[in-house]
Amino acid sequence: MYFVLNQNSMNRKCIFGLILFSLLFVFCTSFNATGSDAFDLAKREVLLRRIGHEVLLQSGDSTSRILPIEKISDHEYQIKFENTFTFKPEALVTISKRFLIKDVLSDEYLVNVLNCNNSSIVYGFTISKNKKDAQITCIGRKQPKACYTISVKFKTPPKSIGNYLYLWAGLCLLVCMGFIFSKRNKAKKAIVKEEYDKRFNIGLTVFDVQKRELQFHDATVDLTKTETRLLLIFASSPNAIIERSRLQKEIWEDEGVIVGRSLDMFISKLRKKLEQDSNISLVVVRGKGYKLEVTT
Repeated sequence: MYFVLNQNSMNRKCIFGLILFSLLFVFCTSFNATGSDAFDLAKREVLLRRIGHEVLLQSGDSTSRILPIEKISDHEYQIKFENTFTFKPEALVTISKRFLIKDVLSDEYLVNVLNCNNSSIVYGFTISKNKKDAQITCIGRKQPKACYTISVKFKTPPKSIGNYLYLWAGLCLLVCMGFIFSKRNKAKKAIVKEEYDKRFNIGLTVFDVQKRELQFHDATVDLTKTETRLLLIFASSPNAIIERSRLQKEIWEDEGVIVGRSLDMFISKLRKKLEQDSNISLVVVRGKGYKLEVTT
């Protein structure tokens, strides 16, 4: 019984450690994924500013400012300019392709040039890393000098399980550990129940574990829960020395507190309840532990 209980205690610690590791693994993976997305979004705004810068250079403007990139929604941004300018559609397409290809969060983009005064679309096209899906028209017509805003919409790619492979692995590990822990806990309860269904003949005394009592001839002595657990260890190994540390571990460790004097107190109480049977003696083996001596 000691081996089984000790093994279960070790298994609980291992399983708890694995569950804790799984939780940390899931948390760190989620945190890293979120941090990676935030970094890529910040890089996206830099790319958009580069597009604005190149467009102004193509129009012959190297001094006016590009205003802060405005985020309209999670997937739409606007590039605004300080002054009016003119642009060639083919140059805008080339510049947009060159920089947006570096965006790792999307494979397809819709670019519209808006008139600042009435928000009408002056020119628009789509870019896709899959060339057959790109739509580019009217690239030979130079646009007049005016106030323009460049709107860029990013197509949201479908979520890939592969991107969250480690997260899923951590969650699966956590579920598996919970299942194993549940199965082992049930097995332990079954073992304990089996032990507590037993009756022991100790000398002339009958020890009924389930009823928690000692029966000697016509007399019955009740036992407390702790006294029953303590006597069960001795009754399972009569005439064998039981180490003090083992008794403390099996009786009190699961409760989270081990008090040295508690064991002595319960041994003393149990010894008195066994005194009615002269064939039983609960003795101290100095420097080693205790022994339930039984004679027939």
